[in-house]
Amino acid sequence: MSSSRLLLLAILAAAVAAFFAFDLGQYLTLESIKANSGALHAQVQAHPWWARGLFFAGYALLTALSFPGTVVLTLLAGALFGLVEGTVLVSFASNVGAVVAMLISRFMLRGWIQRRFGRQITGINKGLARDGSLYLVSLRLIPLIPFVLLNPALGLTRVGFWTFWWTTQLGMLPGHAIYVNAGLQLVRIDSLSGILSPAMIGTLVLLAVFPLVATRLLTSYKARRAYRGWDRPKRFERNLVVIGGGTGGLATARIAASLKAQVSLVERGRLGGTTMHEGGVLARALARSAAFARAARQAGVDRAADALDFAEVMSRVQRQASSARKGASVAELERLGVEVISGEARLRSPWSVEVQGRILTARAIVIAVGSRPRLPAIPGLESVEPLTCDNLCELRERPAHLLVYGSGAGACEFAQSFRRLGCRVTLVSEREALLEQEDPEAVEAVTAALREDGVELRLGLVAQRVEVADGERRLICRAGDEAEQALPFERILLALGQSADVAGLGLEALGLQCAEDGSLEVDEYLSTRYPNIYAVGSVAGPQGAPHVAEHQAWYAAVNALFGDFKRFAVSERVLPRAVFTAPEIATVGLTEAEAKAQGFELDISRLELATLPGALGGADAGFVKVLTEHGSDRIVGVTIVGEQASETLSGFVVAMKHKLGMNKLADIVQLDATLGEASRLVAEAWQQRRRPARTLKWAQRLHRWRLGRQR
Repeated sequence: MSSSRLLLLAILAAAVAAFFAFDLGQYLTLESIKANSGALHAQVQAHPWWARGLFFAGYALLTALSFPGTVVLTLLAGALFGLVEGTVLVSFASNVGAVVAMLISRFMLRGWIQRRFGRQITGINKGLARDGSLYLVSLRLIPLIPFVLLNPALGLTRVGFWTFWWTTQLGMLPGHAIYVNAGLQLVRIDSLSGILSPAMIGTLVLLAVFPLVATRLLTSYKARRAYRGWDRPKRFERNLVVIGGGTGGLATARIAASLKAQVSLVERGRLGGTTMHEGGVLARALARSAAFARAARQAGVDRAADALDFAEVMSRVQRQASSARKGASVAELERLGVEVISGEARLRSPWSVEVQGRILTARAIVIAVGSRPRLPAIPGLESVEPLTCDNLCELRERPAHLLVYGSGAGACEFAQSFRRLGCRVTLVSEREALLEQEDPEAVEAVTAALREDGVELRLGLVAQRVEVADGERRLICRAGDEAEQALPFERILLALGQSADVAGLGLEALGLQCAEDGSLEVDEYLSTRYPNIYAVGSVAGPQGAPHVAEHQAWYAAVNALFGDFKRFAVSERVLPRAVFTAPEIATVGLTEAEAKAQGFELDISRLELATLPGALGGADAGFVKVLTEHGSDRIVGVTIVGEQASETLSGFVVAMKHKLGMNKLADIVQLDATLGEASRLVAEAWQQRRRPARTLKWAQRLHRWRLGRQR
């Protein structure tokens, strides 16, 4: 660090020390203002320029150092300088201090601020990307993030100096004026009856309603800007149109219909969506059959895989996928009051959808079109008829050599299942590691299990092309600058995840831009740039799993129907996920790496499943890892690896949802010799490490003394 930076840090440290050493905060209270207002006002009259200069410098310094007391000084400005002059002084002084705080953060304390306020900075960057300068003005008008945090946090964003200056000046001006006026009224109160004066009541009302009014005005401005150029229908045929009959769309339509709204559901294919038909159901059904085959081999049936009727296994899987569609029928939806329309939907305006030449108008639209398999641009791939979750269910002949291309949960699940069903399996990935979203220890356990099952892992290889020569199919890959490698295969299964299936929806005409995965930019209420158009599932972001889509459905339906009166922000704090390999990985909340990146100081509690009383049937292979905030029993995240990890996780999901800490988990009675005991035992281990040593020492002395008395 340069000498100039060291000097500035020393000055800042000295200022902080002086503030607390001399207890300067005692002068920044309402009582102090009231008691000294007369003397201060006399000084202002005697030395007007010095008084204004000292006030300006003091206010700017407090703001720059993010010290408490600026609100009190704002009130004092009203008492000393009046409404107009006080507002001008406070506005410019706070702006100077805010700029200094931002620059200190940007050029001197970047690392510390990043660790401390990582979560806030991530949210601010998203808002900036979505709304630009308007977002900065809204942060000042509606202080969702305290200003003492916002100023340094903005130093780590892409905001330019001039943009920071004018948005701060403009956004904080109304609030400054209201607080200066409050100070002007407070100093005039000389009896209890003064509290009930019209001026004071008006000031208190302004303080209370300003955030609500500002929120409403900003929302109205954004809506007007988005709808500019569109003609809103005078009447609507229905309250809601849901585009897509997948998991999220079905849930949205059902919820809206249960609230007695007029709802139309448009679906171009089968009700249920990809995951209900072929995706998640197929992977889990295959895993069960594969587990039976492996159990047979372990039980001594030597040629279990060879004797396996592969066609029957796949037929059974297909039947299970069909049974999963129960409850997702047109008749069931119509009984609830949902109009089901079959056909391609295309947006014609923010309030109208065209289906088969018919125009449907609605006050709100929810886009829940689901997803399709992500296909890589590999030359020659189409010539070998690649398998995806869309057509895998139709496979009847067991491939002698299956190449699985991907590194996520689906790739690992399918690779392990087909290997256990007797196929030779090669898992190829561009990534250097599998399951990058998961905890490294959990990934290590699954990677070891795949290798133990005989899956050949080829990581860090980028596919170049597919070649077919002399009846042999080969995937040509390259690792960095190394020579090309040819990987032979009979069939190739693409497991690169899903992309939102928004093709042909007409989003371009409305100016709705999609990300690379097809998802739309949505806010915390799941609305797009048009306040009446919402998205759920894969269209709302990368976490498009069925349970996430169902979770979002309530927010989308309620906000779409009642958003003009009250909107609810979707909570993604407690979203469980699982990898259905053997062993399973189940996670809720943050992983250790994610928590540290967000600035959490962690305590880590770990329980080996082998220590569970009566652990049987392979359940002893794995662990439970619980992250708690340092100095608290609040659970930040949980990762479980082992048999039935997805079932074991449910207790932790409930605990995190209802903010039950480790102390509460330790009090819950669980069935003996079950995996459910893991939550209680890991919580008890957490408690043991936090026993009050001094208190226990005195308890030991008490017990010894009582033993002596009995003699």
